[in-house]
Amino acid sequence: MKSFIPGSGIFRTTIRAAMGTAAVLALAGCAAATGNARLDSVEASGDGTLRVGLILDNAGKQAFLNDSELAAAKLAVQEINAAGGVKGKPVELLPQSSADDSEAQAKKLLAAKADVVIGPTDSSHAPAAIDVLSRARVPLISPANSAAGLSTYKSGGYYFRTAAADVAQASVLVKLAKDGGAKSLAVLYQDGAYGQEVSAAVAGAARNAGLANLSTTEFKPGDARQAADAARKAAPDAVVLIARDGAQGAIAELDNAGLSGSRIILSDGAFGQYGSGLGSKALDGARAVVPGVFPSADFQARLIAVDPALKDLFFAAETFDAVNLAVLAASRADDDAGQSIAANLIAVSGGQIAGAGTGPGGEQTGKPCTSFKDCQAVLKSGSGINYDGESGPIGFDSNGDITAANFMVFTYGPDNKAHVTGREAAGRAAG
Repeated sequence: MKSFIPGSGIFRTTIRAAMGTAAVLALAGCAAATGNARLDSVEASGDGTLRVGLILDNAGKQAFLNDSELAAAKLAVQEINAAGGVKGKPVELLPQSSADDSEAQAKKLLAAKADVVIGPTDSSHAPAAIDVLSRARVPLISPANSAAGLSTYKSGGYYFRTAAADVAQASVLVKLAKDGGAKSLAVLYQDGAYGQEVSAAVAGAARNAGLANLSTTEFKPGDARQAADAARKAAPDAVVLIARDGAQGAIAELDNAGLSGSRIILSDGAFGQYGSGLGSKALDGARAVVPGVFPSADFQARLIAVDPALKDLFFAAETFDAVNLAVLAASRADDDAGQSIAANLIAVSGGQIAGAGTGPGGEQTGKPCTSFKDCQAVLKSGSGINYDGESGPIGFDSNGDITAANFMVFTYGPDNKAHVTGREAAGRAAG
């Protein structure tokens, strides 16, 4: 059996959040949807067959991500149908070709009568898909979007995501510093929305944890010397580096400034297997975070049974859970229409909204269950459910964000290569 080996976090997070908050919000005016379908009470209006669409928005070197997401969606539908489907009918999966952009795929899925759509991967592709689908009252659940601005994008309540927003990692980065004995830290962040948002969140988390934030300095890729020097002068116990494509150069400058090894903590965007690309022991003892959980052997085996050629499992757990949640929402509503799914997703995820009262999204967390079959049995008994899937607890909030986020912790050796050494959870997935 092939095993999952996490790849470069630089690659991973570039795909997840290519569009920052400012750019996402700049497009928000294009969305026609208003209100919040997540909280609506609706009447059944489906045609009796639940159709799940899948937007595959990866091309070129990132095309392999389509394979893991498609395999996960297929696996979820297979297991759901083996357990009886919805209202005694099998669920249909409607994947589209990645040759089309997200907007075109969304339109084709609507023409195919999709009731709910999973995707896209890239945050920058989400607004166009949201606009098309929300106007048709069809919910979109992304397994990978992480741009913070999507939390408040005007979707009319039809947008959800099973991936954590970038800012969720802030409390984990600070915890790693504190667990390592640090009482103070310095922050270096790459210019752009990702760096600005995460660095601001780290500053807040540091205050809450009682750590002194001695300096926070921005840098541009290839020009991190002054930022590294500012960190050196601050003499912190730990340095948090928040970057993407400029990470390697910034690490090299930190090393030159005498800040290296176990004092370094890398954001998910800065994570990578650097090896000989950096000076000897530059990252020896450094730690980094990567969103998600290490897939269980059982989940890996089930995915490979669907696609024996599968090599990477990026976003597989989040995709699998997105499909299961959508179908459980339809089951709870006893209706396959998009409005009914949107109105029940918070409830089946175990989420709750302060002041929402009773009804969809307002009830207390239900009985935990970890598979469609088990959750379906609980629903049939008349009890509420709390689906905790392959990606961990979810609990959607009123923005469609998950309220708990899991992270794998990596520790570097003297060869500047990282290995999984633990896991951490953040209490909030979005800012």
